[in-house]
Amino acid sequence: MDIDISKINKVYFVGIGGIGVSAVARMMLYEGKVVCGSDMSQSMITDELEKAGARIDIGQSIDFIDSDIDLIIYTIAISEFDKPLFDAIKNFGVPAISYPEALEIISKDKFTIAVSGTHGKTTTTAMIAHAMIELGMDPTVIVGSMMIGAQSNFIAGNSKYFVVEACEYRRSFLHLNPKILVITNIDEDHLDYYKDLTDIEKAFGEMAEKIPEDGYLVCNKENYKLTNPIAKCRGAVVDYTKDILHIPIEFPGDHNQENAHAAVSVLHLLGIGKDAARDAVKSFRGTWRRFEYKGKLRRDGGADLFDDYAHHPTEIRALVSGAREFYPDKIITVVFQPHLFSRTKSLLHSFTTAFEGVNRVILAPIYPAREAFDPSISSDMLATEIRKSSNIETHSFKNFEEIAHFLVRNTKEGEIVITVGAGDISEFPAFMKEYQP
Repeated sequence: MDIDISKINKVYFVGIGGIGVSAVARMMLYEGKVVCGSDMSQSMITDELEKAGARIDIGQSIDFIDSDIDLIIYTIAISEFDKPLFDAIKNFGVPAISYPEALEIISKDKFTIAVSGTHGKTTTTAMIAHAMIELGMDPTVIVGSMMIGAQSNFIAGNSKYFVVEACEYRRSFLHLNPKILVITNIDEDHLDYYKDLTDIEKAFGEMAEKIPEDGYLVCNKENYKLTNPIAKCRGAVVDYTKDILHIPIEFPGDHNQENAHAAVSVLHLLGIGKDAARDAVKSFRGTWRRFEYKGKLRRDGGADLFDDYAHHPTEIRALVSGAREFYPDKIITVVFQPHLFSRTKSLLHSFTTAFEGVNRVILAPIYPAREAFDPSISSDMLATEIRKSSNIETHSFKNFEEIAHFLVRNTKEGEIVITVGAGDISEFPAFMKEYQP
């Protein structure tokens, strides 16, 4: 792809509110380019971009794009879910590339450390980035969440290192050329695109094939789902599970210990001693929406409120296990917003047992994101199945106001409430603070 980013003056981002696309927009702003973009709704991300100097249009229309634009960067969801807009973008008369293609351009001359996996890639990417910054290694970073402390999903660095979260959705990570590839795990997800688990494993194998002979694959060699990637890797395979010394990080769960060990393994490959690597990783404070404490449920007190991005059954189980580890004797209520009709439907059975360990489950309506309404699946159906399989008190409500009304009357000081999901449930803590019953 022959685009010289240094010669680009004005860029338009379609889907600028997305966590990955917004990181590239931040990078362009940092480089002094004129940044404009559109998204279907206003959010904290679009608000912060506006504060940084971007012009944001709400909605999606080719008419938003100025005639003097030099480059269009678009979210890959556009190509499938808004074909007319996608066609108009491609025929606009200027170069138009997807977010993964933009990452390819950004990373082509960098020592790329790509962190992939169905679960844990955001936290692991942020851990590696944080530790490298602490150690003075000055990396450029793109991560799929806001790093607590940095308050950004993009960090500008001046060294050769590029640390990037590598997403498997629609095989988008294949645009990267990693010197070091981390695979945290492989699980069934994005089944609106992938045929099955074998197809997902094959995609990770294709990613591992991109590692050069002098590169590294960092993974759990005992995980049978990684057989394909390990076989395809031409470089050295490093097993991060061989060093099992506990790392005293500030958030719970065995899964986060695994993430920390993967991060330490990467740092060791970069020439950092294990003790120094552990010290740098253990000072990591987390990322936005990963068991993030939001204060009290209401302005006048109440239960302690946390927020988490978990949206897959495996992630929810890990979250519940970690929360119960921190709070073994407290009443825990999870407020879950299922993400995508297709994911809820295809993983329905797994969702029904994912909440074991909590006292109560509250379900918001399914967040459709890019999908059309599907009447064959709903949160009411999921609630029925959870009650059948686990006997947990479960309720399904029509909107945030109904959920807030229930929580005010059925939770109290000393209890734990966790809002969970990848949709606009992230806005519920702020909604709750303003709710007046």
